[in-house]
Amino acid sequence: MTQHPHSPTYPIAQLERRFTAFAVDRLLAWGLLGLVGAGTALLVSDDPWTVAGAVAGAMVVLWLVLAVVLGVTGTSPGKAMTGLRVVHHGTGTPIGVGPALLRSLVLGVAGLPTFGIGVATLAWTAVEDRGRQRRGWHDHLAHTVVVDVRPAVEAADTGDDEGPRHIVNLTAMRLIPAPPVEAVPTPERSEQSMRRQPLPADVVAAPPAPPVAAPPVPAPPAPHAAPVQQRPPAAPHHPVTPPQRMPPPAPRHAPPPAALPRWRVHFDNGESFVVAGLALVGRRPEARSGEQVAHLIPLTSADMSVSKTHAQFGPAPDGTLVVMDRGSTNGTVLVRQGVSRQLAPGKPAALLDGDKVVYGDREMVISRER
Repeated sequence: MTQHPHSPTYPIAQLERRFTAFAVDRLLAWGLLGLVGAGTALLVSDDPWTVAGAVAGAMVVLWLVLAVVLGVTGTSPGKAMTGLRVVHHGTGTPIGVGPALLRSLVLGVAGLPTFGIGVATLAWTAVEDRGRQRRGWHDHLAHTVVVDVRPAVEAADTGDDEGPRHIVNLTAMRLIPAPPVEAVPTPERSEQSMRRQPLPADVVAAPPAPPVAAPPVPAPPAPHAAPVQQRPPAAPHHPVTPPQRMPPPAPRHAPPPAALPRWRVHFDNGESFVVAGLALVGRRPEARSGEQVAHLIPLTSADMSVSKTHAQFGPAPDGTLVVMDRGSTNGTVLVRQGVSRQLAPGKPAALLDGDKVVYGDREMVISRER
């Protein structure tokens, strides 16, 4: 289902909720028709033809009102209670009064006159929908699809296996820059500080010992004048070379990175391969200008539900396998643990081992090789 540029993307409605909405609408309609019949018999006439005519007229008016409301707003009392909405399959917008009248007429004819057999047949066609969008014969006739418009929080609380409603965008997470690491400042040691190391404050030098007085010695006779000796020349002063710094220890070798996972895809036509890069899926997939593509997978479609370039999938830099719809006509559906989720065009979704991806009437199963 190709969404309108300004319409949000909703998951396909579950059949159980559709049946509940249908039952609520029918009970309300039968209750109102019963009140009309009883009121006519009590207030106007108890003639059977009069009562039947009043009930038939009320049925037509009620059918018109519900069809107009469905065409304009996409909802009904039962659908409003269960959080469902009927929208156009191609644009995601309200279907209009004409298609709503046609759809309601088919459901009405399949109801009472056939004692529910027609409704059961329409439900079976929705279960066997080849597009995996649960569209019955009446939906295909009116170009409609029923979606679940409940808030994401409420929808997530209804079951423990609603995981596909919340898919983390790994591609966007990898684009967030890592916070810078602030280096710890280290003071530089100057040559003067290396040459003179001050003593600790608690170490005090001992005072010099007082000189000991020597006993008086009689003065010797005056010697003959000795020749004056010259002092030897002082040795040249050489600057003290500071001690060499020890080189910093060599950094430890980081452990080798873990090997990236290998992903294998299995198509329903028997084709299977290990994903080596970007892959394009469609009837006649074509790469955009400058796009590096490793796999082109042409798929035949019996009902033309697969677009020319329907979707793409491939490994992300961290090894995660990601799939993205490329604006296909009938959309791409991700099935995880039996729960289906319609993918929004242009928004990638991460795939897990065992997931199934539906492209129109074709399927692809994901497996991770250890």
